[in-house]
Amino acid sequence: MKRRSFLKSGLAATSLLAAPSMLKPAFAAAPVTIHGLKSMSGAFASYGQFAEMGSKLAVQDFGPLLGAKPEYVTIDTEGNPGKAVRKVQEAIQGGAKFFDGCTLSSTALAVGKEVAKGGGVFMTPAGADEITGTECNASTFRWTVPTYGAIQETVRPLFKAEPKKKKWYTITPQYVFGDALLTAAKDVFKDLGIEHVGNSYHSTQEQEFSGYLTNAMAAQPDVLLILNFGGQASNCLRQAISFGLKKQMTILIAWTAGLDWFQSLGPDLLEGVYLGAQYWHQVDNPTNNALVKRVKEVYGITANYPLAADYIGTKVILEAIKKAGSTDGKAVAKAMEGMSYDGPTGKEMIRAQDHQVIKDYYLLKGKAKSEMKDADDYATLISSGQSFPQGDKIACKMV
Repeated sequence: MKRRSFLKSGLAATSLLAAPSMLKPAFAAAPVTIHGLKSMSGAFASYGQFAEMGSKLAVQDFGPLLGAKPEYVTIDTEGNPGKAVRKVQEAIQGGAKFFDGCTLSSTALAVGKEVAKGGGVFMTPAGADEITGTECNASTFRWTVPTYGAIQETVRPLFKAEPKKKKWYTITPQYVFGDALLTAAKDVFKDLGIEHVGNSYHSTQEQEFSGYLTNAMAAQPDVLLILNFGGQASNCLRQAISFGLKKQMTILIAWTAGLDWFQSLGPDLLEGVYLGAQYWHQVDNPTNNALVKRVKEVYGITANYPLAADYIGTKVILEAIKKAGSTDGKAVAKAMEGMSYDGPTGKEMIRAQDHQVIKDYYLLKGKAKSEMKDADDYATLISSGQSFPQGDKIACKMV
């Protein structure tokens, strides 16, 4: 070899040794990506925006994972199951494996099937019991307490506090979610000796509740149990109060959206009303206290249900990937089964049999405006507890 050629090759080798950073990009670990399924547009956009904040914060604060900082990508479900499925299919074809979110139960059920086909992992706070029941699958996990637990942890403690109120009337949306709540309520009524003096069914599009409320007044119940949700619950409560029902009977809304929903109604409507909730920012435990503080620092707001639900759902997936030491979907799902962790409701555990998170559900009571200690102090925490189907009552037959 000529001296000139030798020097050139030697200098090239020396320069590579002197600058090892030049080699790093070729061997850098690929970042884990979480895909957030959020209704960023459409009828549930406000909910989706809070959920987005939660997932983003979980990814942002997690730190390195498998040699790289995790990343986050938003998929706008548009509150539409068909559109959500198509977008998830495209993401899976592009290599996506880990998903969190979905506001609507119909979207969550459809998306869960697609993620299972793709061998990924999906955590959702959606309400349908079928998610961890008759339509469960190995890839799907649910943070939300089922309808059974929501009724057990609202009707029972309210009746315990006011045992003389033995006549109850229900107003129920006529679809699978409403029917599940009503069935659970009837079972508790029977067990406690409560007289169910009547029920009014309404469509999922109904916004005028005067006829149903008139029927309720005619039955002269001690308690009006409202089993609808979101905008329908808002309209039903507003109309009930305008009819003077709050002075005639106790009102319980078994399933609410929590703080964001309370803010839309205000203390004058909520005062004295009993409210079921999946999450409450004033629950005192280290994880929730830290979350509330962090959300205030980053976003300048108080943590609410959709934010907390998607924060912990995303964080649990990240922790499971870390535990598995792998991005293999089956390995990560296996790591999630039986996982116990400190969540925003306290100690939370993922039941391996049906992928249901075992956590507290809350009964709150609306405060008078004069009793509020701050702008978000809408309710007093009356009770909390865990109630879930057990044994042969677990409907999931995991494949």
